[in-house]
Amino acid sequence: MIGILLLMAGLWGLGAVFGTARRSRVLAMAVLWGAAGLGLAALPAGHPLRRILGEDLRVWGALTLLALLGLGYGVLVSRLKLRAEATKPKPAPTPSFSPEELNRYARHIMLREIGGPGQKALKNARVLVIGAGGLGSPALLYLAAAGVGCIGVMDGDVVDASNLQRQIIHKDKGIGLAKVQSAREAILALNPYVTVRPYQRRFDDQTAAVLQDYDLVLDGSDNFDTRYLVNKMAAKAGVPLISAAITQWEGQISLYDPAHGSPCYECIFPDRPAPGLVPTCAEAGVAAPLPGVIGAMMAMEAVKHITRAGLTLRGRLLIHDALYAETRVIEITRRPDCAVCGMHH
Repeated sequence: MIGILLLMAGLWGLGAVFGTARRSRVLAMAVLWGAAGLGLAALPAGHPLRRILGEDLRVWGALTLLALLGLGYGVLVSRLKLRAEATKPKPAPTPSFSPEELNRYARHIMLREIGGPGQKALKNARVLVIGAGGLGSPALLYLAAAGVGCIGVMDGDVVDASNLQRQIIHKDKGIGLAKVQSAREAILALNPYVTVRPYQRRFDDQTAAVLQDYDLVLDGSDNFDTRYLVNKMAAKAGVPLISAAITQWEGQISLYDPAHGSPCYECIFPDRPAPGLVPTCAEAGVAAPLPGVIGAMMAMEAVKHITRAGLTLRGRLLIHDALYAETRVIEITRRPDCAVCGMHH
């Protein structure tokens, strides 16, 4: 019997040296031990091989029983460990928001249409705002306050004293600073939990590639060349565009998303006004709160679009007359012959 046990120990060690799987080694030992038992039962008393195997079948049976009990105990302990691991409380997942952020955005999260999922969508959103002027100022501040995680701001101008009548993101001490730098400081002062990417340049063919890095574009530029170019490049990139414009007492805004069937800006305004026909704010003036009203609407539409709350202005144009306190919304449709998003483009 001792010889069989030594042989089994040798097989176990040899298997370990050659990297044989544990289960295969156990199976080989079981086969050897079983063969020894069969030999003891089959061979006659006094047979030389029977003496090597241990002679007494009862000893073999007792050792077999002990081995089975040990194996059963090991299996039982392993299963109990697995069950204990399964029932052990799992560590709470790392929260998407810090306690400070949850407190900051609590009034949003309470809204049924936004809630936790909507606030998370805002945090994961990347929004580019073109123009840090009258429209861009309130839009940027409210995007930051709402918790939009990544905000890009593109503008090539510097802060001038004449801007401060309506461009509320800038301060008197910031006169002479690049508008994107002034805007970045104001945004982070309002909400340090967002990321701001400043682009101190005008939007043109060379800078249009930046649209690929964003989920949504807000255009608050003050000239038609930029508006038409932004619309063209956003449609080409498949990025939704919220575009607004103001003059004197009136403003308009819509969400253009031809990638999802709605018209683009050029569908509604196919022909650019002749130079000088539509005066700029610098030429005709603008009521100070008007860009705040329309710019806040831009941010509101952005929040609704990102969180999928309510009904956005996709396929609709909102026109606001501040002088007579009138607002109207008209349906707008896509033009098949549009030079930007028509059926041949």
